[in-house]
Amino acid sequence: MTIESTGFIGASLVTGQGLVSKTQRPGNTRLSPTANQQPQSKTSKDALLSDFCSITGASPKDAKRYLDKHQRRLDAAIDAYYQEGGGRTTVASTSKLNALFEKYKDPNGDEISIDGTIQLCQDLKVDPENVVLLAVAYELKSPRVGEWNKKGWVEGWSRLGCDTVDGMKDTLTRLRAKLGSDSTYFHKVYDHTFSFARTEGQRSLAIDTALAFWNLLLPTGLTGGALKHDLTGEDIDMDGEGSFGWTDEHTQWWFQFLTEKGGKGVSKDTWMMVRAQMRQSWLRLINNSCLTSSCSIDSQFLTHDAEAAWPSAIDDFVAWARATGKVPTPEAT
Repeated sequence: MTIESTGFIGASLVTGQGLVSKTQRPGNTRLSPTANQQPQSKTSKDALLSDFCSITGASPKDAKRYLDKHQRRLDAAIDAYYQEGGGRTTVASTSKLNALFEKYKDPNGDEISIDGTIQLCQDLKVDPENVVLLAVAYELKSPRVGEWNKKGWVEGWSRLGCDTVDGMKDTLTRLRAKLGSDSTYFHKVYDHTFSFARTEGQRSLAIDTALAFWNLLLPTGLTGGALKHDLTGEDIDMDGEGSFGWTDEHTQWWFQFLTEKGGKGVSKDTWMMVRAQMRQSWLRLINNSCLTSSCSIDSQFLTHDAEAAWPSAIDDFVAWARATGKVPTPEAT
C-alpha cells in the first residue's frame, strides 16, 4: 500500500478533497548504538562540520565550537546555536515585510489566503507540496493551511532575519535541513502541524489529512536523522535489522491499518504518540514512569503492554498487526 501526500496548501484546498501529490517513503538508514561506535574519523568530523555550516550558515570556527561542546551531536549543536541567537545577525526591515505582506494579501481581506500563498510559492520557487512550508507555517504561526496573518508574518520573518524574497529562499534551504536533522525543531513543527492542519472547530484530524501530513513529515525526520535519537541521546538501529526500530515497513503498516480501520479521525494523543514511537524506537513507552532501556517494545511488538497508558489506536494497531500475520503473537514465540 502507498499513501500520497498533501503539502502546505493541502488536499482540501487544492482539489476539494483527497490526496494530491507523489508518494514519499522513509529511508532505511541505520544508526548503530553510540556505545558500539568507533571513534569518528577525520572524514566523519569534516562531514559534520559541513552539515552544520550548510544548515545554519555559521562559520567553520563556530561549527567546530558547538559540535565539540555537544559531543559531536549535530542536532544538539544546531539547537544550541539557534537558542543562543546564532544566525540572527541581520535585522529585518518591518517596512519591507509590510510591503511584501500587502503584495500577497487578499485584496478583500486582512490576511494572505490561498491565492496569495500560491503566488508566494511561485516567487520563492518552492513546490506547495514541499515539507519545508510546514516549518515556515510554524515559524510564522500560520493558524490554518494557506493562511497568514500580518502579525505572524512580520514577527516570524523578523526572527528569521529576512525581509526579501531572495532572503526567504535562503532561509527555506536552512529550515528544510534543520527540520530533517534537529529532533527538537522537528518536534515543534510536528506538534504545530496538528493544529494547523485541523479543520476549524474540529478536535481531531481527518484520516486522509493525517496520513497525508505524516507522509510529508515522517520520511523527512527518518532520512534526516531527527527521528533517529532516543531520549538518552544515543543513536539506535532504525532499519529493523536489530531488535528495535521503526522502519518504512512499519509506516506502511500504520497507513494500511488506519485506512482499513477508518473512523472519525486521528486524535492529538495518537498524533503525538506516533512521533514518540518513531523517535524512541519503541523504547521507554511501556508507561509514563518507565524510563530505562530495560523497559522496551521490540519491532515485532512482542513486549507490548496493552494495559499501559497508550491511546487506544496504538493497542488496536498492535492487535491488527498480529491478526494479519505481520508480526508473531506472543504465544507463537
